[in-house]
Formats: sequence, C-alpha cells, structure tokens
Amino acid sequence: MSRKRVAVLISGRGSNMQALVEAARAEDYAAEIVGVISNRPNAAGLSWAADRGIQTIALDHKAFPSREAFDAELRKALVGIQPDIVACAGFMRRMTSDLVNAWAGRMINIHPSLLPMFKGLNTHQRAIDAGVRIAGCTVHLVSEEVDGGPILGQAAVPVKTTDTADLLSERILAVEHQLYPKVLHLFASAQIKVTERGTVTFEADIEDNFRISSQFNALIVPSTG
Repeated sequence: MSRKRVAVLISGRGSNMQALVEAARAEDYAAEIVGVISNRPNAAGLSWAADRGIQTIALDHKAFPSREAFDAELRKALVGIQPDIVACAGFMRRMTSDLVNAWAGRMINIHPSLLPMFKGLNTHQRAIDAGVRIAGCTVHLVSEEVDGGPILGQAAVPVKTTDTADLLSERILAVEHQLYPKVLHLFASAQIKVTERGTVTFEADIEDNFRISSQFNALIVPSTG
C-alpha cells in the first residue's frame, strides 16, 4: 500500500501529533508522518518528533515582519517536505489566504468543540457557560474561514455538572487522540472524500469505522455533506 506523506504543524507539546505518529506505526495505516513544523522553536513536540527520527523544522513567527512573510516561509518549508496532506495539531496561528489556498483540500485540523458551535478559543469554558450537555471535538478541512471548513468527523463527550474547563478539556483531549488518527487514516485512504464544491462523502458502511471505546462515552458522527 502506498502511504500518503503527512506534515504536521504544531505550536506546543503536540499531543495530537504524537497520537498520529503512534497510529502511523501500524503497517496498514494509510499515512506516514514525514515532517513536523512549529512556529515556536522551544515547542516540546519538536524534540519528541526528532527523537523518533522525524524531520523537524522550527520557524519562529516572531522573527518575521508580518504574517504574510511567515506564511511564505512556512509554505517553502512544506514544499521542501513534499507532503500529500498537512495536519494541524495545536498550531496556534491564523493563516493567510495564500497559505490556505495553496493546500486547499489537503490541509486538515482538529478543533476542541462540536463545530459549528464554539469556533475560536476558550471552547471548553464557553461550552460550560452555555449550559450545553454535550461537547466534543471536530476534524475538518482548513478553509479561509477560521474553523469553518467542511467537517470530516466528530466525537462527542458529555458535559458533567461538576466540570471545570480543565476537566472537560482533559476528557475531550483523550477523545481527540482517538478521533484524529482515525479520520486521517480514512481521509488518506480516500474513504472520506471532498468534492470540489466542498461536499464530504463517505464510503458505504463507514459508520462501522466511526466507533470509539465506550470508556470515552463517545461516538464519532460523520457529516452527510
């Protein structure tokens, strides 16, 4: 099986990146992680990836005069790695349209809410404040609208009456580590497809692939396009 080359963008410890790397160790996994790039040179995820023989690149966004200049350099770095897919995993930078459009249909992201609810930051506290009983995470295509691209997969967890933002974040993060590798595999193997119009389609019986251990009280809900 020919595996898709994946570059991962991080800004910190890269726990979702680590989950992708570990999943890609399986022989039947449809993707391989070939590079990790961070906008923060001291990001813990860089050393973790380097220790496992993965190419790493640090691009300090503070060293560039503008967002456009940084994104241009990031685009060069990605071209050098030659990925088929770019996976954002805690990459805390808003991207310019030039960068997003260069990877249109090939860049994915994981967001800690059930989109389209709670786009942006502080998602866990906002979910608690809104009184919702279910929260979760979403893997989606990156578009020019922040957290607004087509949804590829979601996982839900209950919001408990005793939850703080930190407690809810911990439970959702555990599910993110299950969801992201699963969706990346399905996307890389073309079991999830996105049309030119942005409609997401799934192979028949794909719901059988969208199950997470009951210990997480979670179920991934595929988009119907």
